Amino acid sequence: MKEYKLENFDVIVIGAGHAGCEAALAAARLNMKTAIFTLSPDTVANMPCNPSVGGSAKGQIVSEIDALGGEMGRAADATALQARVLNRGKGAAVHSLRVQSDRAKYSRYMKNALEKQPGLYLKQAEVVEICVEAGITTGVRTKQGAFYGARAVIITTGTYLGGKIFIGESSYEGGPDGLCAPTALTESLIDLGMSIRRFKTGTPPRVHRRSVDFSKVAQQDGDEFAPRFSFPDESGYGKQLPCYITFTNKDTHDIILKNLERSPLYSGEIRGVGPRYCPSIEDKVVRFGDKERHQIFIEPMGTDTDELYLQGLSSSLPEDVQLKLMRTIIGLENVEVIRPGYAIEYDCAEPLQLHATLEFKNIKMLFGAGQFNGTSGYEEAAAQGLIAGVNAARLIANKEPLILDRASSYIGTLIDDLVTKGCVEPYRMMTSRSEYRLILRQDNAPERLLKIGYEIGLQTKENYQKLCALEEKLAHELELLKKTSVRFCDELNAMLLEKGTTPISQSVRLYELLKRPQLSYEALIKFAPLISLSNLTPLLVYKLEIAVKYEGYIKTQTEQIKQMRKLERRKLSPALDYSKIKGLRIEAQEKLNLHKPLSIGQAGRISGVNPADISVLLIATSSAMSPLLPQEEV
Repeated sequence: MKEYKLENFDVIVIGAGHAGCEAALAAARLNMKTAIFTLSPDTVANMPCNPSVGGSAKGQIVSEIDALGGEMGRAADATALQARVLNRGKGAAVHSLRVQSDRAKYSRYMKNALEKQPGLYLKQAEVVEICVEAGITTGVRTKQGAFYGARAVIITTGTYLGGKIFIGESSYEGGPDGLCAPTALTESLIDLGMSIRRFKTGTPPRVHRRSVDFSKVAQQDGDEFAPRFSFPDESGYGKQLPCYITFTNKDTHDIILKNLERSPLYSGEIRGVGPRYCPSIEDKVVRFGDKERHQIFIEPMGTDTDELYLQGLSSSLPEDVQLKLMRTIIGLENVEVIRPGYAIEYDCAEPLQLHATLEFKNIKMLFGAGQFNGTSGYEEAAAQGLIAGVNAARLIANKEPLILDRASSYIGTLIDDLVTKGCVEPYRMMTSRSEYRLILRQDNAPERLLKIGYEIGLQTKENYQKLCALEEKLAHELELLKKTSVRFCDELNAMLLEKGTTPISQSVRLYELLKRPQLSYEALIKFAPLISLSNLTPLLVYKLEIAVKYEGYIKTQTEQIKQMRKLERRKLSPALDYSKIKGLRIEAQEKLNLHKPLSIGQAGRISGVNPADISVLLIATSSAMSPLLPQEEV
């Protein structure tokens, strides 16, 4: 095949899924001439699994993406079908917004964002080779033989790279929604010395609305008030579509168990490692044999389609078995299948090969993001894409990289987990993965990250000014609560008793009363005529209550963060040979030489490195002239 050279770009992004879109938009908005390559422009930001954005811990990530200047939150808000805040019955740390999106409109929104972005070029082509000279990325080559020069390349291939579809005994090369599966790029990456592994994910059947008996299933409506992802919009979501809930039963489980030998998961056909926290229905029935039923959510795919998504029924069983088991479920007795469920295996990279910037350690100017890095989920992918796009642009511009630590964000936690601990299965973000989750709430994502987004050039001055005004308003209202007292009276004490808390016998500051978990801001200000609820938005009231009720816990976590950051400031040289440090255990020497941590804090999070090893490193780096410190710090 004749090869030829076409355009040169600053940044090239391979793949136009959720990671690719954020990476390309970030790079272009930071004044880099950027190209994004996709197998089909009609599937930009495709949602082959559940067309939803957010959820537990994921809602926090989307708000963080928005605060930094990314696009996912705005897209989700613009295309929402239903919105709910999950875990409202639990503490504020785990409150998370989830939006059911219109799948087709979401894709069109993001495609339009790419098309309208100055300096960004959307191109249809299959990239088959990463071109590298002397360890530095120089561009990419397409299947047609075209060479495109680039100063940096970002790989965001999702589940397409080396994709293989499994439905029962049938298997074939392919990506989601009938697209082809690129395979040549994997060979190019292996030739470059990259460690590639095989992961697996799956999706449930999609069914026709007319075939569902909604009179037999429970309706689940959205929240009347749910805060939007995009700052500073607090307008809510307006009219929403309902979702529905039904359950599997003994008959369903019996059919699955009788047909396990026809499942590629249990016949040995699927060798890729699947996500532990999003198992197929076969896995659920086998692993949780004591459960009599499993919840199934029936969710809309869009306003212009009668296609419904059966969340919780992911399966790679044969089509005939899928149909049979579905028809045992209440409400689905006459179900019509539009798309069968399937499993897909795909190629991805070992994330331990990455710096915290998401640049590969052994190939300069080459970055990875999204499911290519071993994660699962649209939100985790978009977050990595944003960071990779920012860091590719800043590296080209000779600026300091953007590295978020674990105390700053879920995004920082996600990336630190990947590059420090790696993953043996598709990584999914959960609130339990963060040791600072009370600080990393969804409601305060703008306070934590919007200023950073403004400083790096992705957030607007207008939004930054609105954030400053919000923080001033919050500080003012908190001070007012501390200064305002309410006198005890029969009406107040009757309310306190009704709420299940102790009455008062003398004047008490509103601030102190609001600390009681049984009491709300709205209930108390009725007894303080100088304070008006009409001056505050629901979100500001929510923030005030959190600041007061969790004050002690927030102070404790803030102190823990200070101690953590002290260890993060103790830098380590990437050229350090840990086998020469006396007192380190052999396992610690091996793990540290493998991971090459950049700080004492990061070293402490590596599996196999214990507190005694950290003490040795602390002593070894205690001198300002220590050879263990990076040269520029000595």
